Amino acid sequence: MSSAAATTIVRCENCGRRNRVPDVAKGVPRCSQCHQPLPWIVDSGDASFAEVAEQATVPVIVDMWAPWCGPCRMVSPVLTGLAQDLAGRVKLVKVNVDDNPIISRRFEVQAVPTLLVLSGGRVIAQQAGAAPSHVLRRWVDDAVNRSKEAK
Repeated sequence: MSSAAATTIVRCENCGRRNRVPDVAKGVPRCSQCHQPLPWIVDSGDASFAEVAEQATVPVIVDMWAPWCGPCRMVSPVLTGLAQDLAGRVKLVKVNVDDNPIISRRFEVQAVPTLLVLSGGRVIAQQAGAAPSHVLRRWVDDAVNRSKEAK
């Protein structure tokens, strides 16, 4: 199955409608009923990363994680909350490092979680390890603002 055909069902926070959100799209996902931006949270791997993350039209938060990693489990809900808060402005792409060694090597992941922010396929921010939610929020906000300045 092509990553372009993959979708996730997301409930709109504004009106409650369930929407299909594609892993890959030219714009940003919006609710089919009220047209509010929807959070864009996608799983990706070695085969789909270029299409899903590098070709995205919005800044991409990449969460390099592992299922056995306790700090990864603490950071994941924070990143999901950020993706919801920044719906329409960012895309969250989750990569399981155990299943995707090519991407892990490419970004020289030596610790999990490793977080990246990509803009136009380029790394504009990188951080290893867990951090409190307010620190992650400030880190993401700074990176997203830098991505706007770089355009």
